Amino acid sequence: MSWQSPERLWLLAGVAALVVGYLLMQRRHSRYAVRFTNLRLLDKVAPARPAWRRHVPAGLFIAMLALLVVGFARPTDEVQVPRERATVIVAVDVSRSMLADDVPPDRLIAARDAAHEFVADLPEEFNVGLVAFAGSASVMVAPGSDRTAVGAGIDRLDEGVTGIQGTAIGEAIHASLESIRTLDARAAEEPPPARVVVLSDGANTSGRDPMLAAAEAVQAGVPVDTISFGTLDGRIGGGQQVPVDGETLRVVAEQAGGGYYEAGSGDELREAYSDIGSSVGYRAERQDVSARFIGAGLVLALLAAAASMFWFSRLP
Repeated sequence: MSWQSPERLWLLAGVAALVVGYLLMQRRHSRYAVRFTNLRLLDKVAPARPAWRRHVPAGLFIAMLALLVVGFARPTDEVQVPRERATVIVAVDVSRSMLADDVPPDRLIAARDAAHEFVADLPEEFNVGLVAFAGSASVMVAPGSDRTAVGAGIDRLDEGVTGIQGTAIGEAIHASLESIRTLDARAAEEPPPARVVVLSDGANTSGRDPMLAAAEAVQAGVPVDTISFGTLDGRIGGGQQVPVDGETLRVVAEQAGGGYYEAGSGDELREAYSDIGSSVGYRAERQDVSARFIGAGLVLALLAAAASMFWFSRLP
């Protein structure tokens, strides 16, 4: 944290002087009361007062002054703000193996539910797109700010999934990059800050080489995060075993400058999405944060007034 008017912090010396003065006055009052040797008279002249409550309004008042002084010095701090035109593409594997029930009720439904939460937590200013892939890849929702369209696309991820074979991770990345390149009229010459998030449960089995797609992402300046979803005990109808295989996803993330995550449950998947969401599409910007301190000071002022009125029927 830094200050635009640091010289104003010298006013805190005045606040400190008030604290010293208050403590001296309390000590003086105690000594004055002790001069009365007649205890019955002392009880009438200086009746017992609440021990700690009488200091609460004064303490809150002094804390308020300190906060207002800090706010008056115009503090600034780095704040994470959404980048202009920031774009996130969510690519989800919809191949038959995603019907495995090792993650209840099955991998695809759990992935769909987590995708809903991930998109909902992104800033409204972000453009969000959706890609579905199995043996090939297709853009289900072009990137934009219409969250209703993205939500409807996520709900359609399980349509016709039964029987679809193949996992085209490279095609998913390529389709995602293409949708980013066509975001708007400026995208070709001024690409938006973007990120691709790929979720799958297996290795690449069809389409273009994922390493070539990762190199394409590096050239475009688009990091690719990957999530390996499922367990080694996954099975689909008939008992066919479909263990998760995240090696391809791990290498893609390393090559494309993204993060690699392993999730064996719905909760772990949500944690992975949360971690990704906290790092996409933001930039650090130094902003005036004096309102934080002024607001806190005003709250303390109200508390001081309320405490004084409730306990002593007067304002401090």
